[in-house]
Amino acid sequence: MSSHPEPRLTDVQRTVLAITLVPLFMSLLSVSIVNVVLPSIETGLGASASGLQWVLTGYTLAFGVVLVAAGRAGDLFGRAPMFVVGVALFGLSSLVAGFAPNEVVLNIARVTMGIGSGFLNPQTVGLIQQYFQGAQRGRAFGMFGAVVGISVAIGPVLGGVLVALLGADWGWRSSFLINVPFAVVSILFAVRSLPASAWRALPDADAASPDTPGAPAGTEEPAPGPAAPPPAAPADRAPARRLPDLDPVGMALLALGTLAVMIPFLQFSAGPWVWSILGLGVLLVLAWVRWEAAYKRRGRAPMVDLRLFATRSFANGSLLIALYFMGMTSVWVVCAIFLQSGLGRTALEAGLVGLPAAILSAFSSGTAGRHVFRIGRPIVLGGIAILLVGLVTSILVVVLHDRAGTSIWWLLLTLSFVGLGQGSTISPNQTLTLADVPLRYAGSAGGVLQTGQRIGTAIGLALITAVFFAVQGQAGWTAAFVAAYLVIIAIVVASGVVGIVDQVQARRAGRRPGA
Repeated sequence: MSSHPEPRLTDVQRTVLAITLVPLFMSLLSVSIVNVVLPSIETGLGASASGLQWVLTGYTLAFGVVLVAAGRAGDLFGRAPMFVVGVALFGLSSLVAGFAPNEVVLNIARVTMGIGSGFLNPQTVGLIQQYFQGAQRGRAFGMFGAVVGISVAIGPVLGGVLVALLGADWGWRSSFLINVPFAVVSILFAVRSLPASAWRALPDADAASPDTPGAPAGTEEPAPGPAAPPPAAPADRAPARRLPDLDPVGMALLALGTLAVMIPFLQFSAGPWVWSILGLGVLLVLAWVRWEAAYKRRGRAPMVDLRLFATRSFANGSLLIALYFMGMTSVWVVCAIFLQSGLGRTALEAGLVGLPAAILSAFSSGTAGRHVFRIGRPIVLGGIAILLVGLVTSILVVVLHDRAGTSIWWLLLTLSFVGLGQGSTISPNQTLTLADVPLRYAGSAGGVLQTGQRIGTAIGLALITAVFFAVQGQAGWTAAFVAAYLVIIAIVVASGVVGIVDQVQARRAGRRPGA
């Protein structure tokens, strides 16, 4: 272990984190907070069942569809401008949602909120890649992971508190309006304080590798020594200014493919016909892969360089976290449904169950982020093991409550292990997955990583809630909870297997695991 202390964060690094993580938190909070205010929306607007479903899925669909394209736009035009665009869209549409007179306006606003979130999220990843390196990057992604974990767990609590304090109508409206002041402040501080280099595109060739010690990622300092003068341009013409290569066909193919893959899992209640869209989505994604490869062969810059998937850390880390989100996102959904519909608890009580987990997730994210480069992939595997303990013991609590009458509030303890493991998984995996990604593709690579998470979330929610309600109809609430959590455990184990494979491959390649 190195005896050198970890370098302190610079003022620029603190500014980047402070400005980007707050709207990131609000955008992810908007995924989880809606779960507990849906009954109030139904009462207040007289919304139909399909309208309520679109309140949930419209945001998720729009969020997932634009991630990669928005990330690539940040690479090409500068991450700060795309970040401001995303925050502005998110804040303005939150304002419209808060004052929506009917479900149509609300759902249009929710889709626009999702687009804004899809724009700002990959810029956060790209800015961290650009301004942090080594142990500092691990620390920054630790804070990123803490934001993810807290937003998922605190959303139901905050939604329940707002409804309890403000009543049903203004309770659900305030769950959207609360985003507006944060968006305004974030935009003002971004324009005033983000460094000048964040407002412009990076050069095609990095002056310093993201992993080169001593030069923060994204700096553009010249190498030491005398610089050769640039070749003179011919006298009869000015130097050509190359336009950014947007790869619009690639953007359209991936966006449509992602949309077609996600729709059947988010709208499965529409009928069996909706599954035919899944095949179309797979074909579109395959067409996108072929297009990107051909685009690269023609000497153009594709939106995603497919060579990224030949990088062990990126390919394995992306698959691991997609499987992880496929399972773990449903933990809190199933728990909330079980407590409210099965046991008759209030929305606030159901939300409070996840509060200790949120606190421990924030703690473990920061700790794991500081040690990820020293320990590597084993820290992720340890996190998965801890949360598996939490899932298994949560099953035991529910069964004992049903059979022996023990208190259901023991879930506060067992789900704390889930939070502890969650923080030790998400942030270090993010750091390791993006460690070998070239800086010029940091935004699009972050978009690919988050798109996998969104697709995994959509598939997992559809699968696990379908199992939950199928078992509940036949065997009751306790059996439904147990069955859903067993499916979650199986999926999380699969993500752990991917981590073990990555560990073995790293050792065979002669590198420190996780490096």
